[in-house]
Amino acid sequence: MERPATIRSIASRKFARALAFAVTIACASSILSASAGPIAPPPWQAPPGMLRVWGTLRAADILGRWQAGFHGTRMVAHLTGSDIAMAGLYTGQADIALIGREATDAEIKAFEWVFRYRPTRIEVATGSLASPGRSPALAVFVHRDNPLARIDFATLASVFGAQPAQGKSGIRNWGDLSVGGEWSRHPIHLYAPDSESGSGAFFRARVLGGDSKMNWQNLDEFAEPARTPGGVDVASRDVLRALARDRYGMAIADLAYANTEVKALALKSDGEFLQPTRSTLIDGIYPLRRSLYAYINVPSHTAPDATVKKFLRHVLGAEGQRALEANQVGYLPLGKEAAQRQLRALSELPE
Repeated sequence: MERPATIRSIASRKFARALAFAVTIACASSILSASAGPIAPPPWQAPPGMLRVWGTLRAADILGRWQAGFHGTRMVAHLTGSDIAMAGLYTGQADIALIGREATDAEIKAFEWVFRYRPTRIEVATGSLASPGRSPALAVFVHRDNPLARIDFATLASVFGAQPAQGKSGIRNWGDLSVGGEWSRHPIHLYAPDSESGSGAFFRARVLGGDSKMNWQNLDEFAEPARTPGGVDVASRDVLRALARDRYGMAIADLAYANTEVKALALKSDGEFLQPTRSTLIDGIYPLRRSLYAYINVPSHTAPDATVKKFLRHVLGAEGQRALEANQVGYLPLGKEAAQRQLRALSELPE
């Protein structure tokens, strides 16, 4: 069977990343060389009675519900995307960076470069089960005809990684997964979102330990189109369309675009094999669940902004978590224990 065309060739991908790295280094060098001395951090607290939130556009619904139950404060929302939310925080333009993923190393370092300490992260919601753009959980898919039903993380790492996981041999054919019959002699064709996208980086962090060396020879990446309605990620749609045409494929995608030609495998990281369901996500036990995070600026040994702390207590409280139950919101509430952990983390901040 002829495989679908790769969105970008390996050579062009490596060249683009090398060029981006070179430009970043050049810009950073010019900025540092132009600095005569230490740069004073920008003022970072909002005027009294105001709360400034930068973040993902897809959080607009839930942010509106949280705001409706939080009285006496004027909220100013700048929801243009997770990729610039942290910039709002470290330039002093935002009190909360609300993003549907963990901040990247580059974003954390940029904040540290300005303030000389790390931002504080609070988990405020569970990512969706199958709502595009709202931190949906990832799943591992195979064609519906494939007899495989489950896979553990170590095996998955040996399939998608350039090097086999510790204690595992390289897995390149279906026979290496003990799939017999006609399947055994066929190579495993891999499909996934761009490895540098939010979904791709999340998968590499969780399964490959952050390693960027993947099984490029057998992998087709699907880049996100430059413009999509509402900024929704549709790479998973294209990934699963390709898998639907390939009986010998395996794919990483979210459930929003699952079709009748594919099926999700049960996954195991440390415990039992689990399917992505509403309950396994909320309980925090499905290994590829994602979250919505609030990053805030808490200076060392200094109390956080009182309005910010009060708002996050509202979000993590019973009313704030109930607001996540609305169907159109997409995000899911935290489990009770997880919400209590985050509330304790807030209470442990300096007063």
